[in-house]
Amino acid sequence: MNTHSTPTRPRRRLRQAAALAAAASVAGSILLVTPAAQANLPADPPSSTMPAPTPGFPLPSLHTQEAYDPAADFTSKWTRADAKQIMAQSNTNVAPGQNSMSPDVTMPEIPKDFPAMNDDVWVWDTWSLTDENANQISYKGWDVIFSLVADRHAGYGFDQRHWNARIGYFFRKTNADPAKDKWNYGGHLFLDNTSIGNTEWSGSTRLMQGNKVNVFYTATTFYDVAERNAGGGGIAPDAVIAKALGNIHANQDGVTFDGFEHTKLLEPDGKLYQNKAQNPGFAFRDPYTFADPAHPGKTFMVFEGNTGGTRGDYKCKQEDLGYRPGDPHAETLDQVNTTTGAWYQTANVGLAVADNKDLTKWSFLPPILSANCVNDQTERPQIFIQNENGKNKYYLFTISHQFTYADGMRGPDGVYGFVGNGVRSDFQPVNNSGLALGSPTDLNMPANAPEGPDPRQNGRQFQAYSHYVQPGGLVQSFIDNVDGVRGGSLSPTVKMNFQGGVTQVDRTFGKNGLGPFGYLPTNLRVGGEGLYK
Repeated sequence: MNTHSTPTRPRRRLRQAAALAAAASVAGSILLVTPAAQANLPADPPSSTMPAPTPGFPLPSLHTQEAYDPAADFTSKWTRADAKQIMAQSNTNVAPGQNSMSPDVTMPEIPKDFPAMNDDVWVWDTWSLTDENANQISYKGWDVIFSLVADRHAGYGFDQRHWNARIGYFFRKTNADPAKDKWNYGGHLFLDNTSIGNTEWSGSTRLMQGNKVNVFYTATTFYDVAERNAGGGGIAPDAVIAKALGNIHANQDGVTFDGFEHTKLLEPDGKLYQNKAQNPGFAFRDPYTFADPAHPGKTFMVFEGNTGGTRGDYKCKQEDLGYRPGDPHAETLDQVNTTTGAWYQTANVGLAVADNKDLTKWSFLPPILSANCVNDQTERPQIFIQNENGKNKYYLFTISHQFTYADGMRGPDGVYGFVGNGVRSDFQPVNNSGLALGSPTDLNMPANAPEGPDPRQNGRQFQAYSHYVQPGGLVQSFIDNVDGVRGGSLSPTVKMNFQGGVTQVDRTFGKNGLGPFGYLPTNLRVGGEGLYK
């Protein structure tokens, strides 16, 4: 049974989920949620089971999934033993340049002749208008999404988009045909020169009471944009986590926003989270806020960070390696700390808690996940809570690149997932490896990057990135490089069935596993009758 309908099927189950997840709306009212957060209905269960150990490889680390207090001094480890399972589950005998990963974790191939989402702007990291329970909101009959955008005609190239990024928004009618009706581009979300940085990076957007919206975003400030656009530059940017409180309006013509007031929320402390002085390439971005049914009245935020401390000073620890005692295939600490350079990779997923109801004051908590000596980027983290057999399970999804792995590690660009019993848990990597969904890749070949891919590799290794997991397991991403054709548009949506710590691509969804381009369906209607009639 499909949790999400294809475009030709009614979304009955989604609407049932919405009814369970929020208070029923009275016609004309904008009452949003029940007092306590609710878990999502489970995604469809996968037909596959947890991969068995592979001879010749170390065993994965043991993880209990045990929950801890959100403020506890416990950080789960994505270990080298865990990440080694990615290669253990990969086929070493494929022809060069083919896909070596299991079909269960491989995104179907995107066609090379994909359509442009918009002719004027490149589009990449994208998220929906949501509430604190991850419901995707239809506001007065309009679906609304937010994306990082950059001008296609400004004279710089696709790979220069990062320091020219702004948050743009798109809308279309909720009853639109996603296979035919394009998203309407509403322009930049914020007025020029009003956000805290000169560049706006990813975040999340929540509908609050009435017509108020909170946009949580990464305020990044580049000091050498012109030089970078010309191919030079190199001054490290500043980055802080910020929010903007504004208004959403909708009428028969579409959706608009105004009245944004910006507040700086957090900047890295150098202790739990690495700062610019410690590493010019530090990561501190991608705020995602949510409510936790286990802690009513509290609002939490996950974000991407790096372990505090000067770059290069960290030394790998036994808990970072995570090998079981006596494992004959285990690396030694001496090997990892003297021959690999793995200590330069220190990604983590940070946690913060709001100190007031206005969500303008926040306090850091210890990271909930570290990838020390495994990977250097855990981007765009999300907490997705779903009920499994009467118990809430907390899925932490994040994205990462193949070129940010530590020495001795290998994995594709894609979604990585971890499951536990609370927002702070001894998270178990999904599929025993962490890999949930990746672009087709030959993992037997060295890692490379989308701006300069190895022609011997699979031509779709960088077809999609910046995946966003939606209710029911739908996964949206953007197109980067499909066999040499650069993207800047939203990918076809795919469906990932997950339950019990196992993920599997649903190839019965859409056409051979590919749904419509840019399919982010809403499951909760807000704002009264509006345009629903």
